[in-house]
Amino acid sequence: MEEIDKSDMSTLDLDKTLELAVRWARAAGNIHLCYFRGNELDIHTKSNVYDVVTRADRESEAFLIEEIDKAFPGHAVLGEESGVHAGCAEYRWVIDPLDGTNNYSQGLPVFTVSIGLQYQGKTVLGVVYAPYFDELYTAIHGRGAFLNGRKIEVSAKTDLEHAVLGTGFPYDKDVNPDNNASNLAALLPHLRGIRRMGSAAYDLCCVAAGFLDGYWELSLQPWDVCAGMLIVEEAGGVIKPFRENRGISIIAGNAVIVSKIEEKIK
Repeated sequence: MEEIDKSDMSTLDLDKTLELAVRWARAAGNIHLCYFRGNELDIHTKSNVYDVVTRADRESEAFLIEEIDKAFPGHAVLGEESGVHAGCAEYRWVIDPLDGTNNYSQGLPVFTVSIGLQYQGKTVLGVVYAPYFDELYTAIHGRGAFLNGRKIEVSAKTDLEHAVLGTGFPYDKDVNPDNNASNLAALLPHLRGIRRMGSAAYDLCCVAAGFLDGYWELSLQPWDVCAGMLIVEEAGGVIKPFRENRGISIIAGNAVIVSKIEEKIK
């Protein structure tokens, strides 16, 4: 984990900032639950037919941006649905208001709110909240990772044969043969199991808590992983990039499992 220059952070109380972020995440999660499995989702597509957005995505992002602007009017924001909101270059909030929208729109309960805060380009605070399960994952740089207030650690498994891994597939899987299918085929015979949760933020938190022994995925976006990567690292895990030409492509887990996954994928 890279060290962060804290010399200019004295004006920001990370404990109080975490309390705010947790409050915002729970409130955004309540927006999700209000529409979940209902008839007012107002589903639309974005980049292609596989990439969907709902009323809950839009309303929860608008809520989060409003709250951030009220509490920290000088901070920049990067949101999945509305893009870049200019502000102080030192601090940037990276938010996914509803990670797992395909699950959500289908009535499946794996979806999250993801909120990360970066200082000078490094993530210092992360919150991921899964409202249906009432699971709250939190981390502050250098202070460990927690699930509902209980400290968590990554799995200690060191062999693939006993490992259950998570993964996912990019939205352009129909037109780009570089779509993770070959990696899945290379790994699957060597694993106890594979899981496709449908939310990168939740996958990473499951790695942090030891519910998954590892995870890999390609072509992710900053809002998918900003908070989750910090939570994995604070839980004693490793995040390793494995591609440079396919967005954010990462492997997560303990150091040994990450190395063994890396040997089999490309």
